[in-house]
Amino acid sequence: MSIFEYNGSALIAMVGKNCFAIASDRRLGVQLQTVATDFKRINQVHDRLFIGLSGLATDAQTLYQRLMFRHKLYQLREERDMKPETFASLVSAILYEKRFGPYFCQPVIAGLSDEDRPFICTMDSIGAKELAKDFVVAGTASESLYGACEAMFKPDMEAEELFEIVSQALLSSVDRDCLSGWGGHVYVVTPTEVKERILKGRMD
Repeated sequence: MSIFEYNGSALIAMVGKNCFAIASDRRLGVQLQTVATDFKRINQVHDRLFIGLSGLATDAQTLYQRLMFRHKLYQLREERDMKPETFASLVSAILYEKRFGPYFCQPVIAGLSDEDRPFICTMDSIGAKELAKDFVVAGTASESLYGACEAMFKPDMEAEELFEIVSQALLSSVDRDCLSGWGGHVYVVTPTEVKERILKGRMD
């Protein structure tokens, strides 16, 4: 078993019309044994920027703390929040810095730019960025997430429809992966508000 699959995870970010959604499962496991069913994989950097970290849970928590430290320094120096593109470059640089002994994480970054344009991207454990115009996925359920998202995605969805599509894609995908699941955690972000919802899924 790969170290990336040790705790299990499923992450998805999808773009709508001037909005985006980012969602994850809630299971924390040690291989096939479930340890927690309310694990938080998605973290808020600021009002319009979120990061989800799939992979090894301990590394994800360490990496998130380092990223928040760097973002707070940026806020103090620049007196503004980081743009999503800038934050993605920061994450990439921090991961590449540790390329010979990497953080075993695959980040998913989603944010809104100053012009309310959604930005999503993912990267591997050494910071190679993959930008997308529609959706990005990561984690042990990524293969089934790709299939569900390819089938369900439509351009320019409004926030409520986007929530529905992301939720259905996540729930149907984690049912096909025994290392992730136990419900879902969805954030839908528009220029004016952030909606957070908990999904109830199969409890096995």
